Amino acid sequence: MKPAASISLDLDNLWSYLKTQGAPGWESFPGYLDLVVPRILDVLERCDQRITFFIVGKDATIESNRGALQKIAAAGHEIANHSFMHEPWLHLYSRERLHEEIGGAENAIAAVTGKTTRGFRGPGFSTSPLVRDVLAERGYDYDASIFPSVLGPVARMFFLLNSKLSAEEKEQRKGLYGKFTDAFGSLRPFTWENGLIEMPVTTMPLLRLPVHTTYLMFLAQKSDFLARLYWNTAITLCRARGIAPSLLLHPTDFLDEQDVPEMGFFPGMKLPAAKKSALVEHTIRSLQRHWQPGTMSDHAAAFRSSAMPSPNLSMQPA
Repeated sequence: MKPAASISLDLDNLWSYLKTQGAPGWESFPGYLDLVVPRILDVLERCDQRITFFIVGKDATIESNRGALQKIAAAGHEIANHSFMHEPWLHLYSRERLHEEIGGAENAIAAVTGKTTRGFRGPGFSTSPLVRDVLAERGYDYDASIFPSVLGPVARMFFLLNSKLSAEEKEQRKGLYGKFTDAFGSLRPFTWENGLIEMPVTTMPLLRLPVHTTYLMFLAQKSDFLARLYWNTAITLCRARGIAPSLLLHPTDFLDEQDVPEMGFFPGMKLPAAKKSALVEHTIRSLQRHWQPGTMSDHAAAFRSSAMPSPNLSMQPA
């Protein structure tokens, strides 16, 4: 039997990207879920693949999003929590505010999808010991907010230099994409001292470079061959190191700048959406050849049942 792996998608909407960028107009909560969700579900159906969707609570309160979110749940995918307002500075929140933020998202998502969330990912990989304690207090099974990449701080610097944010807003976002020390963390699932399972986003073993599909789209904009070679190299290294991947997708992996002109600033948006979908399908099918990819809950349950020793901290090498 093939080892368990996982695929997840952070369902960040247009307004959340604009808000993080400091661009005007996000306050009216513009969105593209009705456009992108059918595309995502179509690729997943062709691959016969169930995944985890991390949903932003605010989107579940907007009437125009209800149909798209209900389609995700009806297709049998796992529904997880991506915070209520998608603010990548959860590590600055108080305990009380964290309970309000996470609980508010739980309630809004359940009201639309009928699903109880038991998995969480912080926006922009924002996390802290207090965030994880609150998740444990609320009965969550797993967190997926660790991004062990050497390029996280580089991406943050590039983002801040090219944003239109005030000095105060930049200070809020200084934890975006994780810390440099995260690059030395485990690529395998592990358990925190409070019992919460951590499911790190997979990066390339040894090199710790990103392998999520958004980075592949950036490469494919220059060369589809290069992007596929890069991905295949990551798969080879994962197999050699015994790493069962946890692949991260985003809605922008199915959209281009013709679909959403406001997202022209985002990497890879010049690549046609059809080519993006084909590349996502390639990554999913290559995972299926070597692992049994499923939801994050499936992957966490497989880790829990394996009874393998778990590191106490994320600083254990892969």
